[in-house]
Amino acid sequence: MADPKLALDGVHKAFGDKLVLRGIDLEVEDHEVVCLIGPSGCGKSTILRCVDLLDTIDAGEIRLGGEVITGRGVNANDVRRRVGIVFQSFNLFAHMNVLDNVTLGARRALGVARDVAEEQAGEMLVRFGLGDKIDQYPDRLSGGQQQRAAIVRALMGDPELLLLDEVTSALDPELVGEVLGVIRELAGRGLTMVLATHEMGFARYVASRVAFLHEGRVLEYGPPAKILSEPEKPRTREFLKRVIEAGRL
Repeated sequence: MADPKLALDGVHKAFGDKLVLRGIDLEVEDHEVVCLIGPSGCGKSTILRCVDLLDTIDAGEIRLGGEVITGRGVNANDVRRRVGIVFQSFNLFAHMNVLDNVTLGARRALGVARDVAEEQAGEMLVRFGLGDKIDQYPDRLSGGQQQRAAIVRALMGDPELLLLDEVTSALDPELVGEVLGVIRELAGRGLTMVLATHEMGFARYVASRVAFLHEGRVLEYGPPAKILSEPEKPRTREFLKRVIEAGRL
């Protein structure tokens, strides 16, 4: 049986005296889209940062394609060549145009030749509706356009796994749809993704499985129809009740 694309076994993480992850067990199969949901502070973003090795875990193990990536001697840059990550803030360099922003990491971290990187980036920018923005600087783009550019940047080098951390939370409501459309297209192409999100309707539509987190643990994990419509745990039901009352599901 093939190894899952991503596996977290008993992962713990603390920041000082604050225990954020309390034994996370999670598996993501190849081509799955897994949405992490739950209240603020439950550990969603920390999971993504630990997978990308931006934060060091305190206990447990993370595997990518069956290979342990949290052991001693692991080269974090080698792992990041296989994993793309997109944050809530766009993190684009204000002094660089879109093309340079998108290709910088591929050229410097992956060693891709400039002409090759620019050709690949140009094709993806066109695909995601930014073909006419290649020479523009970030302050000339809408929030949705900046986030799409950040997603294209994360896709440079053709990562095995894409992590998205609340990528619509900094956007005006009318711009959310265009970014979710990009993610929907990537899901349709079979890219394996893990998303921390508050967009419950989107999670219902695009996710293969949904993980509900509470106080640093995975409380429920399963198909979106079950987790979002027939949750077993009282805490999950309470959370979704509040989401429904807020008109977000």
